[in-house]
Amino acid sequence: MAGQITAIEVQKRNPRRASIYIDGEFALGLPLVEAAKLTKGQHISDQEIDALQAVDEAERAHEYALRFLSYRPRSKAEVKRRLVRKGYSESIASGEVQRLVGTGLLDDEAFAEFWISNREQFRPRGQYALRQELRQKGIDDRIIDAMLVEIDDTENAYRAAKRKFSSWLQLEPDMARRKLSGYLRRRGFGYEAVQEVWERMRSEGMEDRLVPEESEDTPEWDQ
Repeated sequence: MAGQITAIEVQKRNPRRASIYIDGEFALGLPLVEAAKLTKGQHISDQEIDALQAVDEAERAHEYALRFLSYRPRSKAEVKRRLVRKGYSESIASGEVQRLVGTGLLDDEAFAEFWISNREQFRPRGQYALRQELRQKGIDDRIIDAMLVEIDDTENAYRAAKRKFSSWLQLEPDMARRKLSGYLRRRGFGYEAVQEVWERMRSEGMEDRLVPEESEDTPEWDQ
């Protein structure tokens, strides 16, 4: 592929990129900032072409990663996995992660804080569930431990249960309690948190809003 650069043309579909032609044939695309370093008539070797292609791959990975980050914060592991899945090499993906860390666009501590805050606000989870979720996102246990120190499982469990309580109003207290327990345990809350939430709900009179259990002494009016 080595030869003479015969044309450098701005791409119509992407004016931020240029097409490089060598000996009259398209050879590669480059960001304009890189293409500006080349000149028409310049001889270019295979090694130089390989280096330019590596630069281009890194820049395309960067643009893709920025789009990926535009939707919500991500962890370092998420970005790397996404880039590799997209077809970029391990070395390019790792280099891009370091680049984003260096510019402050990737920060696992900030991501963990965002994730926990988002969960607390919209979908409360217990510490066990939060830990598992953050591990799946590739967050180091040291960061997770530091972030979970201030989490109040009982308060989060209470808020989660209170949102769901209206769907249990047609149930008897024992059934409602079982529903509450299962609902909270599936969201990573422990036994103690579940018990404390139920007692708190009882103290606030929520149990009185449930359907009373039928007593054996209840008159059978239809007989």
